[in-house]
Amino acid sequence: MWTKINLRNRIYLILTSLVLITFAGGLVMVWYTYKIEGLLTSIIDRNLAAYQAAQELETALVNQKGFVSYYFLDSDPEWLRKLGEYRQIFKERLKQVRRLVNSEQQKKTVDRISLEYGQYIIAKDRVIALYKAGEYKTGAKLHQKVRKRFFTILDLCRQYKNIHTKSIIIARKESSARAGNLRIVAASAMFIDFFLALFLVIVFAKYILGPVRSLTKELNKTGGFDMPVNEIKALRSSVRGLIDDVDQTHWELEKSREHLQQAEKMAMVGKLAAGMAHSIRNPFTSVKMRMFSLGRYLDLSSNQKEDFEVISEEIRHIDTILQNFLEFSRPPKLKIQQVSPSVIVDLVIQLLEHRLKSYDVKIKLLRKDLLPEIEADPEQLKEVIVNIVINACESMDGGGIIEIDEKEGFIKSLGNVVILTINDNGPGMPESIQDKIFQPFFTTKEEGTGLGLSIVERIIKEHGGTIELSSKEGRGSTFIITLLNKGLKS
Repeated sequence: MWTKINLRNRIYLILTSLVLITFAGGLVMVWYTYKIEGLLTSIIDRNLAAYQAAQELETALVNQKGFVSYYFLDSDPEWLRKLGEYRQIFKERLKQVRRLVNSEQQKKTVDRISLEYGQYIIAKDRVIALYKAGEYKTGAKLHQKVRKRFFTILDLCRQYKNIHTKSIIIARKESSARAGNLRIVAASAMFIDFFLALFLVIVFAKYILGPVRSLTKELNKTGGFDMPVNEIKALRSSVRGLIDDVDQTHWELEKSREHLQQAEKMAMVGKLAAGMAHSIRNPFTSVKMRMFSLGRYLDLSSNQKEDFEVISEEIRHIDTILQNFLEFSRPPKLKIQQVSPSVIVDLVIQLLEHRLKSYDVKIKLLRKDLLPEIEADPEQLKEVIVNIVINACESMDGGGIIEIDEKEGFIKSLGNVVILTINDNGPGMPESIQDKIFQPFFTTKEEGTGLGLSIVERIIKEHGGTIELSSKEGRGSTFIITLLNKGLKS
């Protein structure tokens, strides 16, 4: 039955039992205190009062002793008057005692005291009468008998007092017994509470703290940190970390899925580009050569020349597209050599001099000294810079300025690096497309192939470097190229 109850209900059941037992024990203790209080009140109000009345009755009897003897010695009537006063006091105390009688034994004892005292008064009055009549010998003999009756009454008074003494002792024993019972109840409640608390501790230790500690130890093995003081807090942090890791893993899986899809696309494009290179480019090469020959020998009108130039330009455009496909599908192997990126930048500026003038774009070079030589493929890096500069020129309608900043630096994950920053003051890019510009086939140009920046990113990564984009609409775009200056990253 116990094993079928889940852990939370077990804990609630034990806690409820603890509360109920504690509450019941408290109620029993309160009830016992009232009972004991009532018992003590009974002792004080009845037994103690009756005991005091019995004591006063005894005292009133003792006070009557000797007055007749004093009268016999000096015949002073004052002694007889005082004797009468104490007799009256004794009768009042006897009435008081009779009112406090609460048992048959007490009633019999009081009745006997009253009877004996009545006979004692009669006999003592006869002694006084004999003394007054001058019959001293007869009075003295009777007086001796009266004294014996006096001690009989005194003994009865003491017996009555002992009855109340025993009642007080019995009440005290009963009070002690009830107090003992109360202690037993309290001890039983404490023992049960202790047992339930111990059981609760075992449940916590076995089903909660033990597994938590085991999980924490496993985290210590995997995380390599010391055993924490607050295991619950450490486990909570670890669980939160696991949730974050799950989210990160999910995000990485999504990225991996995207990369896989792109890889599949690139594989298909690679095959397509290889086929197109053999099937299309060779005929187009022949067409270009024939168009060049016709352009030299034919006598064309101005309209025909314009049409001829348009056809030639479109053929060159198709040839460029085919060339990009070839480069993307079959990237050439890097031809590594020692070269300064500054030399490549100068070569690009010289190579694009006429094209920059046609776009009305000026190059502003920020350089203190030539960058150190690094291990790189000059032709590939030249293609990277040319591609970025031409894209910047095409984005700046009406001319502009391109800044190329060269500097050295240190990045913890890479080490010593050289950094090329290419910045233009063109229209910039919307944030919605900035994370897509390096994807193959993504382009914002009507006649673009969407492969230029993909090839740029691939070349930089093959050199072990990174390329980043920073752009805001209306404020231009900045490409930051970071390259190792100690050879290829292993």
